[in-house]
Amino acid sequence: MKKIILTAISSILFTSVYAQDEKKEETPDQGWKRFGTSSILFNQAAFNNDFATGGVNSLSLDFNVSYDVNYAKGDWTWDNKFIGQYGIAKIDEGDTQKTNDRLELNSLVGKKATGLWSYSFFANFKTQFDSGFALGQQTATLPDGTQISVSSKGAKNSHFFSPAYLQFGPGMLWKKSDNLKVNIAPATSRLIFVADRFTEIEDAFGVDQGDTFRYELGASIQAYYKLTIAKNITMENILNLYSNYLEDPQNIDVDYTMNLAMKVNKYISANLTFQALYDDNTTSAWQIRETLGAGLSYNF
Repeated sequence: MKKIILTAISSILFTSVYAQDEKKEETPDQGWKRFGTSSILFNQAAFNNDFATGGVNSLSLDFNVSYDVNYAKGDWTWDNKFIGQYGIAKIDEGDTQKTNDRLELNSLVGKKATGLWSYSFFANFKTQFDSGFALGQQTATLPDGTQISVSSKGAKNSHFFSPAYLQFGPGMLWKKSDNLKVNIAPATSRLIFVADRFTEIEDAFGVDQGDTFRYELGASIQAYYKLTIAKNITMENILNLYSNYLEDPQNIDVDYTMNLAMKVNKYISANLTFQALYDDNTTSAWQIRETLGAGLSYNF
């Protein structure tokens, strides 16, 4: 894990130094700028009872919204980003389960200091829209009488605002453009909120048994880089690193998301999302999520 973290930090610093050496600085447009994307991705497979090699019927839908509202005036900038994602899937006779659930709000204020650097203050809020359930198993009977084991919903282990994460703090912002920026905040407060039902028996999401919230103080690095790989193909990279001074500062929380958008035309696109999470308060292993689908998209 340390190699991954060091590589990520080195890449950010290299990008910063390289761009800082360029003679030309990009001056942000003055006033308000609003832009965003939305998409509905779907995958479906169906087989009749006479299909010789067999198969499992499945259907999945994934909804994504990303919207930016940025403001610039003189030496001041204010960047805001909303991310909403929700996905569901049904496999054969199993229960409908969510495959993606994310609600995130970001706000970053900057006051120019020198060059591409600004004094900054940021706030970040993360939670989910819907309840989550542990994965279970149940037996289902197909029309031909065959019994199969399918996934089902187990005990509820999360819901809206549980867990919820709030981070905020002052720092320094390096910003070349809306598509390339790094914020370093060495005095970041983080609050973790969890409903008491999930901590009644044991710790949950880093919150101690019997408590409903946890306070941390640490350092965070947030990096954003969006590039055009080819015509109608863009890649968005979002990296968040956090170290808690108050407990195990050597265990750095990592949240990396890559969104690859391949546009067919104005309304049809294919999207690939990859997310890697590491938070030892939740689990001592990497959490990996990947979605790939084609469907309808709209820029606004």
